[in-house]
Amino acid sequence: MFKNQFWFHLLGILIVLIWGTTFVNSKVLLLHGLQAHEIFVIRFVLAYICIWFISPRKLLADSWRDELYFLVLGMTGGSLYFITENTAVRIDYVNNVSFIVCTAPLLTTILAILFIKDVKATRPLITGSILALVGVALVVFNGQFVLKLNPLGDLLASSAALCWAIYSIQMRSITRRYGSVFITRKVFFYGVLTSIPIFIVKPWHFPMSGFWAYPVWTNLVFLGIIASFACFALWTVVNKRIGALSASNYIYLNPISTVVASALFLDEPMTLIAYVGSALILLGVYVSNK
Repeated sequence: MFKNQFWFHLLGILIVLIWGTTFVNSKVLLLHGLQAHEIFVIRFVLAYICIWFISPRKLLADSWRDELYFLVLGMTGGSLYFITENTAVRIDYVNNVSFIVCTAPLLTTILAILFIKDVKATRPLITGSILALVGVALVVFNGQFVLKLNPLGDLLASSAALCWAIYSIQMRSITRRYGSVFITRKVFFYGVLTSIPIFIVKPWHFPMSGFWAYPVWTNLVFLGIIASFACFALWTVVNKRIGALSASNYIYLNPISTVVASALFLDEPMTLIAYVGSALILLGVYVSNK
């Protein structure tokens, strides 16, 4: 089965590695004055514009129940996920947030075992998840084992991880009834729509002239067109072809590209501990998906 779907597994790995670099893109934008919710809205609006040209002109789902499904997908995979994660990064220690968010595949597995009848807690699944989680901890802390408590930040990061787990489980159902492009367009739309209320509390403040800065527009284009438009659409296909659990397990690979990108573009060191952790992540993902 794995051999027949090799290219979809490979695509899932590539998408997650791209998503891992987005922490660096977001950090650059935050340093240039953009707020977390401003970054999210811009990237999803760009993605929505792009996908509109290839999406069916069908506006609504087949039923109001399915439309509600898309609303929840837009929140859990869009607005709630990104805003809670980025807000946590702003007020909490980055190590804490990175580690907590990367528990999303484990939460996905737990939810699947609890609520999906044909998913069983097999030994390889549990063993692989634990190995990958240990690897994530090693990569994220990168040789600096300093864990400090920040209850609000940790709670927000946990909320982000739970959002992605719910998003992954819901994808399992919705991909059976709709095409990947239509699903992705709905996620972008409801992601933007449900993020609007935050601007009432935290109004837009970034000046329009700031978008002409090379680091700003290049990172926004990457986040909107590559990391959101292309990757979200392809991720829906991957979920449909290899299943929510297998796809979700690749999220463990996220910290690998994050650490590498940080070393290349932010001059943050890559230690031996991080290399060991990367190897454990790869082994854990292999065992889980075996």
